[in-house]
This record gives sequence, structure tokens and C-alpha cells, in this order.
Amino acid sequence: MTELDLPAFVGDDPVKLLTPEQKEVLRRSIAKIVALGAQVGVDADQMILLLRSGLTVRELLEYLAVRSGEAA
Repeated sequence: MTELDLPAFVGDDPVKLLTPEQKEVLRRSIAKIVALGAQVGVDADQMILLLRSGLTVRELLEYLAVRSGEAA
């Protein structure tokens, strides 16, 4: 079986499938990532550009963690 293309399967907005509780968890998680980015000098627009350029969320978090160590 090939990998499921979730956006093609559910449309352009997979968030529509989330429950209200899951949406709140997602919102809080994003807010925490944005706050961490701000602490290390990476704003939300820069993070969006990094993700659009091909970075995964995991790679973005690793990048922020490295920057956090440099800032300490």
C-alpha cells in the first residue's frame, strides 16, 4: 500500500477532521512553538518560510532547540 496523501483524501484542510479538543491542543502547541521561536530570535513568519521550504515540524523543533542552546 502506498502512503496516504491525507490532504488529497480529506481536502485542503485536514484540521476540519479534528475535534474541538484536538483543535485547542493544536492551538496551544503552535503558541508554544511560536513563543520558543521568539525566545531564540526566530519569528513566526521565518518559521513558516522554513516549513514551506521543506523543513519538517520535527526539524524545525530541533533547529529551535539548537538555537536555544546557543542563546543560553
